[in-house]
Amino acid sequence: MHRIVFLDAATLAEGVVLPRPDFPHQWRNFPATAPSDIFSRAKDADIIVVNKTRLDAATIAVLPKAKLIAIAATGYDNVDLDAARKTGVAVTNIRAYAVHAVPEHVFALMLALCRKIMPYVADVRAGEWQACGQFAFHNHKIEDLYGKRLGLFGSGDLGRRVAEIARVFGMDVVFAGRKGEAPKTGFVSFDEVLATCNVLSLHCPLNAHTQNMIGWPELSAMKKKPILINTARGGLVDEEALERALDAGLLAGAGIDVTRPEPPPADSAIMRLARRPDVIVTPHVAWASHEAQQTLADQLGKVLEAFVAGERLNRLD
Repeated sequence: MHRIVFLDAATLAEGVVLPRPDFPHQWRNFPATAPSDIFSRAKDADIIVVNKTRLDAATIAVLPKAKLIAIAATGYDNVDLDAARKTGVAVTNIRAYAVHAVPEHVFALMLALCRKIMPYVADVRAGEWQACGQFAFHNHKIEDLYGKRLGLFGSGDLGRRVAEIARVFGMDVVFAGRKGEAPKTGFVSFDEVLATCNVLSLHCPLNAHTQNMIGWPELSAMKKKPILINTARGGLVDEEALERALDAGLLAGAGIDVTRPEPPPADSAIMRLARRPDVIVTPHVAWASHEAQQTLADQLGKVLEAFVAGERLNRLD
């Protein structure tokens, strides 16, 4: 009998059907779990499911019955993989479940910013349309995506899907090489992408190499006053530097779906940015279409069944 505990089940929306794996098990859900409650809730579980709950080395060390940490997401920066390996705990994640949801959100942000949807909606609500006396008014400069250069940081499933959609819009798409390295074939140097692109979109994991990948030096090197889109991880962008760059007119706008921490403090740079007309901040929901969440849940069931069967589906360890 396998004991399964989902420590932050409320990270999935109501209506998403969680799996019932085809092996003997007991499954217990907790909407959310504070760090101080992890041990009491997971001490008897051999399978621990988490989405964003952090399992560091100290926590993993006091869960001797754990055999699998199943991350109900693609990103795995909330789990100490080295500690899991040392203690023999397997770690899995979920892959390609939001391959339509995230790219669609990227373009929702991109289009809203380029076409000034939010400012025009605010103007209409404020009575500007009636006040102008014309069939249309031009308070905000609208730009097409057609002909613009899109720089993508990350060439996985999500980055490639964004590229496919962008090409349909008639955009010139380039993939950025790694920061500080000569680009591989098919990639453009990191610095050239910063200097030549009208839109930049982040699709890479958060790790020691990508932490604050976009900071003040990078933002100040952006010659085209681009729009910056981040639906990947908040730690990729220095939020204080982003605010400074927008104040300095170095960017045309920003679409942000991820922050660090989440939720951000009320007095943080990201919350100041959220009040600006040239910034759209959404609460980490790019992945969260109903279809994507159900795909995630279905894949989670397959991952658990594969683990119990001795297979290595989606293993990270």
